[in-house]
Parts: sequence; structure tokens; C-alpha cells
Amino acid sequence: MRVHSGGVNYTASTALLTDKYELTMLQAALRDGTAHRRAAFEVFARRLPNERRYGVVAGTSRVLRAILDFRFSEEQLAGLDFLDQQTLDYLRNYRFSGSVDGYREGEIYFPYSPLLTVQGTFGECVLLETVILSIMNADSAIASAASRMVTAADGRPIIEMGSRRTHEYSAVTAARAAYVAGFSATSNLEAAHRYSIPASGTAAHAWTLAHINPDGTPNEEAAFRSQIESDGVGTTLLVDTYDITKGVETAIAVAGTSLGAVRIDSGDLGAVTRRVRKQLDDLGAHNTKIVVSSDLDEFTIAGLRGDPVDTYGVGTSLVTGSGAPTASMVYKLVEVDGHPVAKRSSSKQSMGSAKRAVRTHRSTGVALEEIVYPYGAQRPDIPEHLEVRELTVPLMRDGATVAGLPTLADARAHCAAVRGTLPWEGLALSRGEPAVPTRLVGFDSTR
Repeated sequence: MRVHSGGVNYTASTALLTDKYELTMLQAALRDGTAHRRAAFEVFARRLPNERRYGVVAGTSRVLRAILDFRFSEEQLAGLDFLDQQTLDYLRNYRFSGSVDGYREGEIYFPYSPLLTVQGTFGECVLLETVILSIMNADSAIASAASRMVTAADGRPIIEMGSRRTHEYSAVTAARAAYVAGFSATSNLEAAHRYSIPASGTAAHAWTLAHINPDGTPNEEAAFRSQIESDGVGTTLLVDTYDITKGVETAIAVAGTSLGAVRIDSGDLGAVTRRVRKQLDDLGAHNTKIVVSSDLDEFTIAGLRGDPVDTYGVGTSLVTGSGAPTASMVYKLVEVDGHPVAKRSSSKQSMGSAKRAVRTHRSTGVALEEIVYPYGAQRPDIPEHLEVRELTVPLMRDGATVAGLPTLADARAHCAAVRGTLPWEGLALSRGEPAVPTRLVGFDSTR
């Protein structure tokens, strides 16, 4: 990696992952003094995409890393010729020195949940809007879709394999978000390397097609035999390049009844898997698993729940958020010098004041209500028979991340645990109201 003057690693810097108006606002704010006023910004979503029942927070640790890496190199500053010298000097010395609180990664959320609260000077906080939303909107959209797929799979593993359907680096972060939500593995090696996610993959149709006889006719057996010799009998053979029934027969003939799995990537998957399962059992391959792929989403996965599928592979629907490619989160100024401020535009209202939240649960563990209240206020009175869980936790203090933040494994485990607290109707794939209502307490609605 190249390091430029000023000691800033250009390739790691997140400073230009922003919109121009962040910097033009900063310039004006430096001129009139607004840049130095104390401010609080909040990340939240006014609604859940496609009337889903809940969302999953993902990307939190990536946001914190992006804030730490928000540094300007001299090369970057040289390209900002629309700014005056005062603003360039401010950016040259920029270091976020404020605090960040929010929901931990893997947490479920609902409309108006205060997912992140960023506090500091107006100048240092306003610059972070775009990079924070870029990460939170993309990662949370993927994790929210992935969580629905995990629920639909009902305990059966899902492999993320969407790299070829999105931007090359979006593929890496999508794999991470899917893993938070409960996917078991990824086909993307960069994601496996960077985040220690289990990697999975064997062969594509090109492998089978590459094996032909001298006269040009297909030789599926040669392809399977070579793969077995290379990877062992525990591998997964792709059996639908030609005729599936013949492919299964050849696979077992070559590998024996200890073959790890067969993969099917086409056809009426329900009907095909039932036939393949019977064929495998008739051949004595009772432990050979069936992996299916081919444009799966949460609805097709749910539709296959009664069929003999052992593992799912999901690509396009996962990396596009399964019809909701963004979580529609916003980053809004909610407090200036201790005074609440709020946008009141039609359909885009927000509530002023920095906030925190708790969630109440019945004695059975089922979530009952989310309560949002002013950041500095005492927690509202809650009936003694209800259990209470703090949702807002410290993430950064004085510009540094706090000690003991959850790992990726922690976030994954947390997501599974909190998903289990949703009311049963909250796990439905159909459109409907949020699974848990949000109640705002202690705010002046006239401000």
C-alpha cells in the first residue's frame, strides 16, 4: 500500500467516500462558526422495506473502522480545489474526536430505532454522513434479506455465492453481512480471508464441459473421476450438466456410496430433489447430501422446506437484498448545543433530540415493545413483570473505539439469539406490520 505525505495511507482512507456537499457545508460552517457547535446525528429508518416485519443491523464494526480511517492525504486535498484554505487546513488535521453509541451488530431493529447516535462538533459529524450510510444501508439490507432466508431454511445451512452478481468489493461485504445473519459459508475467498468465514465450493459446469472424448462427445465420468481424485469422495459433484438421472448414476459409480453431496442448479427443484433422493437411496448412498442453487430467495427456500434438500446456495437474491437493495436508513441532525432539532417535511418527519432505546420482553423471552427516549434522560418506568434489555451501547469515546466490542462471531450469535425473541408472526415472510412496536417517550412533539 502506498503512503503519501502527511502519513495518510491513501488506499485505506475513507475520506473521499463522501458527497461534495458535505465539504461545501463544512466550508460555510467554518466561516459562520457553526462547525464548532455541539451536535448529535442519528441513523434510523422511517420504515422497513417492502413492509417486512424486522430488519437486521449489520456493518457496525465497518462503520467504526471507516471513521478511524477518515483521514485526508495531501494528494486527496490537492484535488479539492473548490475549497478555501481554512477548510483545507481543517481537513488536513481532521480526526473524529466525538462519541458514537448505537445498536450492536446483529441486533434486530424496527422503524425509528436509533441505530447510531454520533455526537461531536457539527463539522466533524456532518462529514461522516455518506460513508456511514453507504455501509449501514448496504450491509443491513443484505443481513435483513439473509435473515429471512435463514428462517425459511429452518435449520438447514445456506452458502453465500453471489460474487458474480455484484461489485467485486460489495461481494466481500455482502458475504460478511450474510454470515452475521446466519449463512454458514461463502464462495468468496476474499471474504473468507478477510473475515475468517468458512469457504465453500467445488466445481462449475465448465469443469464437466471441459472433459470430452477425442471425438468431441461429453465425458462426464472423466470429470467426476478427476474431481474425486483431486478433492476426495467428500466433495460435491454437479450432476445437472447433461441428464440429471444419468449424472447421479455416474457420480455414485465413480465416487461410491460415500460421496459427500450432489449439487443441482436447474429445473423444478422440488420435484427433481425428490427423484434424486430416491435414486441416491436406491443406490445405497443414503448419506450423500443434496445441494441446490439456481436463483433462490427466501420464498423459494420456504417452498422447498418439505423437500429433501440439505443445503442451499444463494447468489443474486442475497447480494441485491432480495428486492430491497437498501435499508433506507437516513442520517439526520437531531440536536444542536443541547437543543432538539427535527425535519418536518411531509412523509419525512423525524424526532429531535439524541436518543437511546430499550426493548421489553415477556417472561417467556418474547419481545414485546421497543421504547425510545432522550439520550440523557432516565429510563421510563417499566412494569416489574417485564424483562428489559438495553439496546444502545457505547461504541466510540473521544474518537477511539471502546474496549471489548463484539467480534463477527459474537454478532452472528447475537443475531440468532435475538431473532429467536420475535413473536412467531414476526418471522412471517408475508408483508405486515413490524413484529415489535416502537414507542417514543419523553419527547416534546412541538419542537
